[in-house]
Amino acid sequence: MDIAFKGEHLFPGHLGQFFVVLSFGAALLSTVSYYFATTNTNQLDNSWLKLGRWGFYLNSLSILGIATCLFYVIYNHYFEYHYAWSYTSRSLPVYYIVSGFWNGQEGGFLLWTFWQAVLGNILIRKAKSWEKPVMTVVAFSQVWLATMLLGYYIFGARIGSSPFLLLRNAIQAPIFSNPDYLSFIKDGQGMNPLLQNYWMVIHPPTLFLGLASVIVPFAYAIAGLWQKRYKDWVAPAIPYALFSAMILGTGVIMGSLWAYESLNFGGFWAWDPVENASIFPWLFMVGGLHVMIVYKNTGHSYFTGTFLVLMSFIMVLYSSFLARSGVLGDTSVHSFVDNGMFWHLLAFVIMFLALSVVLLVLRRKELPVTKKDEETYSREFWMFVGAIFLALSCFHLILVTSIPVWNRMFNSKVAPPTDLVAHYNIIQASFAMVITILTGFTQFLKYKKTNVTQFFIVTGVYLLVAILITVPVVYFTGLYKLHFVFLLVMLGSIYSLLANGKVLADALKGKFKLAGSAVAHIGFALMLVGALIAAGTRAVVSVNENGAIAVTGFDKAAGDVRENIMIYKNEPVKMGQYTVTYLGDSTSEPNHYYKVNYKRYDAAGKIVEDFELKPHAQISAEMGLTSSPDTRHYLFHDLYTHVTALPIPKSANTGDAQTAASHGDAENDDKNYDAPVTHEIAVGDTIRYREGYMILKGMKKETAIQNIPLTDSDIAIGAQLEIVSNNKTYTAEPVYLIRGKGVYYFDRKAEDAGLKLRLSKILPDKNKVEITVYQQPENKKPWIVMRALDFPYINFLWSGTLIMIIGFLLSIFRRNKELKTV
Repeated sequence: MDIAFKGEHLFPGHLGQFFVVLSFGAALLSTVSYYFATTNTNQLDNSWLKLGRWGFYLNSLSILGIATCLFYVIYNHYFEYHYAWSYTSRSLPVYYIVSGFWNGQEGGFLLWTFWQAVLGNILIRKAKSWEKPVMTVVAFSQVWLATMLLGYYIFGARIGSSPFLLLRNAIQAPIFSNPDYLSFIKDGQGMNPLLQNYWMVIHPPTLFLGLASVIVPFAYAIAGLWQKRYKDWVAPAIPYALFSAMILGTGVIMGSLWAYESLNFGGFWAWDPVENASIFPWLFMVGGLHVMIVYKNTGHSYFTGTFLVLMSFIMVLYSSFLARSGVLGDTSVHSFVDNGMFWHLLAFVIMFLALSVVLLVLRRKELPVTKKDEETYSREFWMFVGAIFLALSCFHLILVTSIPVWNRMFNSKVAPPTDLVAHYNIIQASFAMVITILTGFTQFLKYKKTNVTQFFIVTGVYLLVAILITVPVVYFTGLYKLHFVFLLVMLGSIYSLLANGKVLADALKGKFKLAGSAVAHIGFALMLVGALIAAGTRAVVSVNENGAIAVTGFDKAAGDVRENIMIYKNEPVKMGQYTVTYLGDSTSEPNHYYKVNYKRYDAAGKIVEDFELKPHAQISAEMGLTSSPDTRHYLFHDLYTHVTALPIPKSANTGDAQTAASHGDAENDDKNYDAPVTHEIAVGDTIRYREGYMILKGMKKETAIQNIPLTDSDIAIGAQLEIVSNNKTYTAEPVYLIRGKGVYYFDRKAEDAGLKLRLSKILPDKNKVEITVYQQPENKKPWIVMRALDFPYINFLWSGTLIMIIGFLLSIFRRNKELKTV
């Protein structure tokens, strides 16, 4: 028997699901049409081409329809839909509701297919003679992404996961036997506290644009093999490859910025498996891009360039498989759980891998081969070597990151390296050292042939200068304490900066076509310099000399005890060159902010620096304490602070914000204070307490109580109190409510003043009221445990990223200009 559920808004879900099916059908139509347009030998017949275009246009409009319906559901808090309930809540600000759009699996796939649709429409206008075969590949990828959103069962197997799945169909629970179940669902689960950061509003769209853009050079490579136009595809694909490398790299670094600003592990990269997977396609794309340029200039290394470009898109699919299949659920904090799409995602990878392998095998005897060997002292030879090292670097990451995959496939029990971070750091630093050296001395080489004597003289001089600069840098930053391979990376980075700086100087004199690569290499070298110094020599400011924290439950999850200090409210503590004071906390839902004042004095005792940091945290039953840092940014270093332990109340207050009702919660909370003191006062009177005083400024009738609707028969009165404590002023308004024959009071806390205030009686015959004052005991002052780190020269990392992006843009402009002149 069907249940007639009350209050459900089914139309946007039905409409959205219609667009999902339409997007799949339109993408399939476009793929088939473009395929026949490509294989059609009648050049005058454009019917298949027109049908392919209209199919893709319809696919694009369908995707916009899906997105509109999903956003409508999320924005209006229709929690009858599983996606809206799982990833949003009413308390989230609009910009986090927007980011909730791509917070889940389905939203991520929708964002991916949206960007591919945008790029496909650009290709329809720009690809010219390449449109038919290239768009066949792009539309085929759209078909697969559309299947990820279908959410239908075929022969007992679920195909995709619909963003419009109803909550009652996603979760089996007794509540859904009630036709009015929505009346019990007041809010959604909300967003993971770690994702509530502005970088998560802009990082995923950028990263997904980068991932989606990799399809374009891949499609050109497939089209070149398919149409036997082996040489022709490289030149038009290079600008798109540059764009992919630029946007994908930017997205990855944005993820690092998010981690640095939001996560409390104290850094910007943790070698998490999903983090690793995000750079797989970037490494292959950068390597493939360099070999494509080699082939365009010299005709060498066609197979390698094609292989790397093909692998870059395969790595996009594989990284998506790793993150979304649940296979890394036990090893990554960023991975989605297994939602039954393991084999679906794997089939996506296998299909495009098989397409690439089959075409390479079928065309192996026809692929361009240069019979003359490359000169050892030519730029193209060493660019090829650099690309190979990038690929090897990626293969190492793939091999170790994929250990859970190997174990699942072969039922093995291979264990990852014991110290995984050190393993990655040393191996990847070795690759980075080689690559930085190559980006340096290749600038002194010419295409095809170089004057060997001149090359050795010039590169030797620059290497010597690099050594002379590296020695003091390593000494004064403290890098000499690290593994020697990191010293070599610093040498290579400085050498690359000098060599590419020379090229940039030449470019400014008129050789503008060299500027793009030089600027990109300078940016990459600066990134490595900043990452090396910041991560390798970061200093603990919050040194705990006692080696102990008097807090029950403080453990290694919060960091090394010797790197954390406990500070009580309004009690200054010396911490390195700073004197820190915990001033109190404040709430801006859903975050709780902890105000920490920093002061720095000179030798004469004069304050030379005075500022506040406000690290914030959330406490939830599912995740416990989730802490996010606050950072003081300087030109040459950052001071990074986050909370690692807090006094957690025995019972959480419910109902009105900062309110305890007159029953159980209030009584339990009273135990956290000294014995209450009552005062009968009139408007204008003063109450004095241990650390200050308060004045009753007025009485407010018909005051509002958050989350409690008042009826006409209710009487609610608020006492407007002004509190002065430690030369700071606060306000509080405890409320007295008469409802029927019952009396209820709603306390207000002035956390920073250590007070809880209750309007406990109304005395109309005396024209007074009774205020009950609860004060926190002196020996139970509020406290926090905090950790502070100093990251030297980290701005080199962020500025290097910006410079690298500029370099890619310059290269894109150059390559587009070259295409127009052909």
